[in-house]
Amino acid sequence: MTTTPPRTAADPRRCTELGYYTLSRHPVRPADLVAEAATAERIGLGAAFVSERFNVKDAAVLSGALTAAAPRLGVATAATNHHTRHPVVTATMGATLAELGGGRFALGLGRGIGAQWQILGLPQVTGAQLADFMDVLRRLWRGETILGHNGPIGSYPILHLGVELADIPPILLATMGSRTLELAGRHADAVVLHTFLSDEATAAAVATVRGAAERAGRDPAAVRIWSVLAVVDDQHDEDERLRRLYGRLATYLQGYPDALTGANHWQRADLDRVRAGAAFTGARGAIDATATPAELRELATVVPAAWVRDCATGSAAACAAAVARQFTLGVDSVILHGATPAELEPVVAAYRAIRPADRELPLNPGASTVRNSGPERDGPL
Repeated sequence: MTTTPPRTAADPRRCTELGYYTLSRHPVRPADLVAEAATAERIGLGAAFVSERFNVKDAAVLSGALTAAAPRLGVATAATNHHTRHPVVTATMGATLAELGGGRFALGLGRGIGAQWQILGLPQVTGAQLADFMDVLRRLWRGETILGHNGPIGSYPILHLGVELADIPPILLATMGSRTLELAGRHADAVVLHTFLSDEATAAAVATVRGAAERAGRDPAAVRIWSVLAVVDDQHDEDERLRRLYGRLATYLQGYPDALTGANHWQRADLDRVRAGAAFTGARGAIDATATPAELRELATVVPAAWVRDCATGSAAACAAAVARQFTLGVDSVILHGATPAELEPVVAAYRAIRPADRELPLNPGASTVRNSGPERDGPL
């Protein structure tokens, strides 16, 4: 049995239902991570989420730095991918961060982008692999030695960590597709949805997760669901607002247009018209990083208003109201996306004035929202 540091108690002044994405701007400067986290702690955000890119955003390194530098924040990867590391390496990463942070770390997994795996020569990620991988991680963290594993994630003669964790890290899945949402309801402790989901798509995703959990014999309320809300308030000039709203949406439509349009039930004809514009046809990389002001303005004219209707825009008070509205859709927590903690300070202050009652949640972003209810380790895995 390992010896863990004292668990970090929840601070009632901290909005543990709110999180932010670290290093969400271009270009990425990893050295900004610590200052961001200090500001996040000061203004009362509850959790920092690490998205991984194969450049200078290694999820393990950034999560370690966050866990050590920001003792009052929950930390989660959202997301890394199971097939880019050996299972024992990922299990070691999760165990180390769980111990280092005193139970504040959640391991977030996702499918990733199919085209990227093709370019890198890696296989596509399947739901069966994700379920198998979650089971292996939990068994390793419980101190098991797994002999002769032969499953969807591959064949391994021996899988063993040599430690037994006092508290097993929660596992969350980042997704927006219905099949993976159902898988999350059956197997995951928490779910991170996607930016630019409409209110209707968010509510439908919540219903899918909770319905799958109930059918699997789990408490559907125990699965913690995070929505991801683009926050673009009017402290920025027009070009910057367009970049953060339409440019960011267009970047996602570069990477996985079918998944995002499918989740929102957007019309294919609208997507084709958007992608026929100069920002796409002349793209020199990620659109939110490279588009000219003229290209961004064109995007704003061709993107249907409904596609960005439910984002947090306008004054700090209007953005705060959009955050609070997320809870009426059934989510438990909200990631404020596309802005640094310093930029989010006015929105968080305005949110405190209208904060719904009984929003205090566990500091660990993957922990159950049901009091005295831990992750179901012996469920249908």
